[in-house]
Amino acid sequence: MKVMVDAFGGDNAPLEIIKGCILSNEENPDTEVAMVGDTDKIKACADTNGLDISKFRLYPASGEITMEDEPGVVLKEKKESSMAEGLRLVSEGEADAFVSAGNSGALLLGATMIVKRIKGNKRPAFASVMPTAEGPFMLIDAGANVEVRAEMLRQFGIMGSVYMEKIVGVKNPRVALANVGAEEHKGGPLQKEAFVLLKESSLNFTGNIEARDIPAGKADVVVADGFTGNIIAKMYEGAAKELFKKIKGVFLKNLRTKLAAAMIKKELYELKQYFDYNRYGGAVVMGVKKPVMKTHGTANAVAVAAVIKAADEYARSGAIEIIEDKLSGQ
Repeated sequence: MKVMVDAFGGDNAPLEIIKGCILSNEENPDTEVAMVGDTDKIKACADTNGLDISKFRLYPASGEITMEDEPGVVLKEKKESSMAEGLRLVSEGEADAFVSAGNSGALLLGATMIVKRIKGNKRPAFASVMPTAEGPFMLIDAGANVEVRAEMLRQFGIMGSVYMEKIVGVKNPRVALANVGAEEHKGGPLQKEAFVLLKESSLNFTGNIEARDIPAGKADVVVADGFTGNIIAKMYEGAAKELFKKIKGVFLKNLRTKLAAAMIKKELYELKQYFDYNRYGGAVVMGVKKPVMKTHGTANAVAVAAVIKAADEYARSGAIEIIEDKLSGQ
């Protein structure tokens, strides 16, 4: 499989993107990685930092999309940018998947209009795989669609369930609906209608889930509108970050706590790694014909390598064909 990487997406481009591609090649040499962007700048950055990029094919593109740009620039003013060109190359079959750390709105619009939606899909969604006490879960939608209809939430559940089963390896994934209470009658009109549709579907729907129960691993797929999902995702990441800051402060408090930290250093490192969002492959644009994945705008090399691996696994899994079959057969 060949993964096309946007060399100029995100705050740390192109250096961390290049380093991430190199790390990906070291960890998964069977995955072909290519970069798209201003080839002169890519080469100059690699030379300045002593990085060997001779293994990677570079595809030329002019300009880049910034985080401040409106999403529509990917189709108009900046249709020759690294993001737009990368999406076009994937759409045309030059690569099997596309990865970017760039502007989320532009990536979603580009994936929808350039790569195109799969048959039967009503609205593509961002889906993030995140850790819980019992293993990973998928949050869908994590921010693409602020306003949705109940039928879209049902489709999110279908797409998320297929992904978790085929890529993550969860058998018969438990699907839950993010809500203000676990009872069936809770929520507004959207949640109540979506509850009925999810309950009547063939999914392993376990009902509503409150945000406090998500970290305990009580669902494998959490379905939400993009507004709610984005708040959950960012609160989740922020809470984990601050918690580990506090833990570090406790262990550095005095000589006794420092000695205790030294005794469990390995276990503390493993715990931190388990909850490190950089290792979970970013967000998938679910509902489009080819794997398109978004990693954090502040992504480092580890995060870039992780999302390349996730994109490769998604492309190899055949999950998109299964999703299309399920959605088009409705």
